[in-house]
Amino acid sequence: MDNTQKNFKVMKESKNKIRVEFEDRTPFWERLKKKVFSVYFLKNVVWYIFRFILMIGVCYVILFPFFSKIAGSFMAPQDFMDATVNIIPKNFTLGTYKAIIIENRYFEAFLNTTLLSLTVALLQTFVACLIGYGLAKFKFKGNTLIFMLVIFTMIVPHQTLKLSMWAHFRRFDIGGIQALGIPGLFKFITGIFNGGFANGYTLNVMDTFVPLIVLSICGLGFKNGLYIFMMRQFFRGVPDELEESAYVDGSNTFRTFFQIILPLSVPMMITIFLFAFSWQWTDDFYTKVFFLNNDVWLMPNIVDVPPSLEALFDLTSKDLYQTAIENTAGIMIILPLVVIYLFCQKYLVQGIERSGLVG
Repeated sequence: MDNTQKNFKVMKESKNKIRVEFEDRTPFWERLKKKVFSVYFLKNVVWYIFRFILMIGVCYVILFPFFSKIAGSFMAPQDFMDATVNIIPKNFTLGTYKAIIIENRYFEAFLNTTLLSLTVALLQTFVACLIGYGLAKFKFKGNTLIFMLVIFTMIVPHQTLKLSMWAHFRRFDIGGIQALGIPGLFKFITGIFNGGFANGYTLNVMDTFVPLIVLSICGLGFKNGLYIFMMRQFFRGVPDELEESAYVDGSNTFRTFFQIILPLSVPMMITIFLFAFSWQWTDDFYTKVFFLNNDVWLMPNIVDVPPSLEALFDLTSKDLYQTAIENTAGIMIILPLVVIYLFCQKYLVQGIERSGLVG
């Protein structure tokens, strides 16, 4: 033990001894008076009270809209005409939830949206890992250009591509350039049986999952550019020595990627999966572009007033009651996402910390 540690130990023991002697010789009320009425103690009390009031105010501003929407979902039509009803309903009812579940086909929309969101999220996560790993770890001509194009997909508004996407999937074909008269795969195959390429047919894949699946596989799905950017930033932080040691042991690129890199990326992959799943779950842009005839019932379709509740508009304020019904549908849409985030929030925080988007 050096002199510094000895001196520190002596000083600590001396302070403890002085404190014990002071507490033994000084009455309790005298000690309490000196502690409570000291300037340091009063400053701490004022600071703690200020922080507490500030936190209460911020929580109120953030949470009050949610509380009011939840409370309104349990109100009967009469409560919207009663000026004394603010948050707590006088006539508690589950009629709004029941009407949305039965008349707006909630469970059908839930199953269809779950299947679509799972498929799209899994594809987008894998594609983002594959492309992000290639951009982060391989140096080749055009690497920077491809990365700039990825960023470009994040900048271009989706509304500008709406018409072109609709036209492409309305007459969908793989390969070929329609402007140059080059037939795609489907038109080539069907043209053989119809006596010429000009007589070939394309596929109408509207009102199916095909457009969203194709966009996800090609890395052009909703927010796919952001996912690729996040994975690239993550893989840039993975030490090159891990891959070099695997290559020395005889592992090829794909084996290294699947057996070494992907297991390290689980928190980041879960983060991207949650983002992709939740954004697809609540998406109403692509669903309006690709699902025109409501043949596939999805979550955005339930945000409508059920006929049985529409008949009650004469008994209440129509605007307030209609808003409450739509808010109730919104609550039922986001409720599964809240449950998912409660179980996966640890991985979400870890993934964002390692993505390079913070700090």
